[in-house]
Amino acid sequence: MAKRTAVDFEIPAGACDCHTHVFGDGTDFPWWEHRAYTPPPASSDALLALLNDLHLSRVVIVHPSVYGADNSATLDGIKRLGSRARGVAVIDASTSRARLEEMAAGGIHGVRLNLETAGEFDPDSAKRRFDATARQIDGLSWHVQFFTRPSVIAALHDRFAQSPCPVVIDHFGNFPAAQGVDQPHFDVLVDLVRSGKCHVKVSGAYRVSDKAPDHADAAPLARALIAANADRIVWGTDWPHPGHSKPPAEVSPPIPVDDGALLNQLPVWAPDAATRRKILVDNPARLYGF
Repeated sequence: MAKRTAVDFEIPAGACDCHTHVFGDGTDFPWWEHRAYTPPPASSDALLALLNDLHLSRVVIVHPSVYGADNSATLDGIKRLGSRARGVAVIDASTSRARLEEMAAGGIHGVRLNLETAGEFDPDSAKRRFDATARQIDGLSWHVQFFTRPSVIAALHDRFAQSPCPVVIDHFGNFPAAQGVDQPHFDVLVDLVRSGKCHVKVSGAYRVSDKAPDHADAAPLARALIAANADRIVWGTDWPHPGHSKPPAEVSPPIPVDDGALLNQLPVWAPDAATRRKILVDNPARLYGF
């Protein structure tokens, strides 16, 4: 396990890590045959240890691509962690309305379109997927979460602006930290946040930065998004930091990340305690129904 730096600022009660995963060992919850990687186990007990180390009260478990549209592992993690946990599911065209309602009762509050991991980069296909998903979850008060790249975000600007449900963008929108706030399409994401049409997860900063352990070069991106509209920003670790370094037949080790150092960047991004409370407590409570 990577070293975890102690938290060096006051964490408000009800603070939430809005992007984590849980993984079994492949026997309890079978892997999807079309997965892009195989992770090592990451249990709900280990996730609870993370929350305790970071002084966090709540957590959102995001369903990972390695299970396809079988959300059993994620639902099990939510059940084990109880009222402190919520989830984001992955669905497909065969997911029935009855199953969606069962998942809602089990703590699911949104669905994820993991386009980046799936290698789906065509904007027209992304629009069709988004429209179909929005129709499928109509009436559930869920959101649609996107893991995609900047060019797709820019192409879907108008779709997001007119969305009938909340839209959440993962991991800084995948904008490379090294290219700063003036890079192509970043103004589109800022505009969507400023207008209130999209939430953005300032999560998994290590995914957009190469500057370990605190990935401080992500600060300009985070500050710009927070300044645009702090009511539309949530934070997360992306624990247990799954890596994709080996073929699916082998286990890919997780990326070594210091989650404490990541969290300690938040006061750098948002020096005001009231703003940090929005990001850690108020926004997640509204988005995930805590």
